[in-house]
Amino acid sequence: MRQSLGDVLPEHGTGAATALRTLVRAVAHGAADPADPLCAAHLHTPPLALAVAADLAASALNPSMDSWDQAPAASELEAQVTRALAAEVYPRHTAPDAIVTTGGTESNQLALLLARERSGTPVQIVCDESAHHSVGRAAWLLRLPRPVTAPLNDPAALDDTLTRLHGPVLVVATAGTTDTGRIDPLPAIADTTDRHRAELHIDASYGGPLLFSAERRHLLTGLERAHSVTLDLHKLGWQPVAAGLLAVPDTTRLAPLDHTAEYLNAEDDTDAGLPDLLGRSLRTTRRPDILKIAVTLKALGRTGLAALVDRTCAAAHDLADLVDKHPRLELYERPTLSTVLFRPTGASDEQTAEIRRTLLVQGRAVLGRARADGRLWLKATLLNPHTTTGALQTLTELVEGSTPR
Repeated sequence: MRQSLGDVLPEHGTGAATALRTLVRAVAHGAADPADPLCAAHLHTPPLALAVAADLAASALNPSMDSWDQAPAASELEAQVTRALAAEVYPRHTAPDAIVTTGGTESNQLALLLARERSGTPVQIVCDESAHHSVGRAAWLLRLPRPVTAPLNDPAALDDTLTRLHGPVLVVATAGTTDTGRIDPLPAIADTTDRHRAELHIDASYGGPLLFSAERRHLLTGLERAHSVTLDLHKLGWQPVAAGLLAVPDTTRLAPLDHTAEYLNAEDDTDAGLPDLLGRSLRTTRRPDILKIAVTLKALGRTGLAALVDRTCAAAHDLADLVDKHPRLELYERPTLSTVLFRPTGASDEQTAEIRRTLLVQGRAVLGRARADGRLWLKATLLNPHTTTGALQTLTELVEGSTPR
């Protein structure tokens, strides 16, 4: 890369063609290709070609989503699409809404911010140890108390934790953990938070697109009982980064984000009917990320998205079957979504970590790592719906071949 880049800011430019050819080729050559079925370390998806094309159009048109006069059509598109997606989460509510974010981290931060503003005092966060790291980071950023951890899969333990706490509480559950893909028992958690009059936020960054699948939607039962829900369509939605949302059951819950800047949303303009976009984000200038999402929803429809979700989850079960039947590999558990944890039978944590590094450095496979039940596991996060059983077989063979004898 250093050789390709050369002088970052040369005295005289190389011209567009040379600069594009040189640097794009260099980045592509050294990229971790998320479309490769053996590149399965993270929630890093191969984007749909049509979403990439829409993203290119968004860049070329370059509307800025901070005032209506800069983005009249894009702002109307965003309003319609976000309301439609919020209705997927909250089908029984009359005015659900969602705002576009840069991803799960920003959505979770906004959820904590809204809870703090509604309570009027610092709110205590309660979450499982498997909650995304952004929850703790958001609490720090917002000067909230350090989150209290409780095993959310144990209703009695959660009930005991909430009984001991005083003041406003926000429980953060997860529908699709980063390490294992597990979904917390949402109905039981909602029952407990209701009894204690605590608020509930559900981070469904990973598992949210199960809403599109008739076969798997039931895994998200209880999602609609949350006071806010994080969605992230640059995971199981196959969007280019970024494509996050924060959904709420009623648009009035977003009121704490209202903000006025005379040059962007003057009161007389809003009184005259011009839409106010400044209260739709903590950011000012922002891209029309909704365009690629809208194009994808229009092109694939519910059944097309469901097919991608179901095929991807089915591939994870295929990998789990291969591991389960392999005499020298150990499976952690059956996958809930598309994450599979496994390791060589009898390998130490140090050996497991070394296998991952060896495959990475040699450019043969990119696997993640996760600690569960006190042991280190190799993590395959499958996000390519076209992954074949043959590719998964190759992955298991690579792991076996890298295992010390």
